[in-house]
Amino acid sequence: MERIVVGVTGASGIPIAVRTVEALVEHAEVYTVVTDAAESVMAHESGSREATMGRLRQASTELYGESEVGAPIASGSYDTDGMVIVPASMNTVAAVATGRADSLVTRAADVTLKERRQLVIVPRETPFSQIHLENLTKLAGMGVDVVAPVLGFYFDPQEPADFVDHVVGKILERFDLDHDCYDRWDPT
Repeated sequence: MERIVVGVTGASGIPIAVRTVEALVEHAEVYTVVTDAAESVMAHESGSREATMGRLRQASTELYGESEVGAPIASGSYDTDGMVIVPASMNTVAAVATGRADSLVTRAADVTLKERRQLVIVPRETPFSQIHLENLTKLAGMGVDVVAPVLGFYFDPQEPADFVDHVVGKILERFDLDHDCYDRWDPT
């Protein structure tokens, strides 16, 4: 079974993070890291930090706080198949792009890069500033997949959860994982 690390940072998009963890658990052991800022955002986006943390705890193999830098996922000798940061705040994007590894999320991302494992960034900001774009471009140049949560309509979404599932499907595809999150484009 695969091992995938999920970093949840303090940007809007917590429902995408929760759904990603719940979808990944069908394919992999999931090691989730939740930053303090993400916990604050949870209270605003889900109405209950406790309920959201409960869902993440239940779906994850392990759940860590950002200061737990002694966790196994902070070491390159702990074998994982990759990492996704969802949602990725621009602070986190900048830290990863410049090698600043001062929290468990950024340390795990640094390890993922140095070990040449799959890293997926789901940036949550709009519009992007030039600095944001430069950091994302730098990461893309290092082989990082940038999966911006952009709305798609070709799969005939019926409700907001369909848009979340579309992004989650795009994330799973980066790890070559099968999913039924949305119907792929079929022009016939």
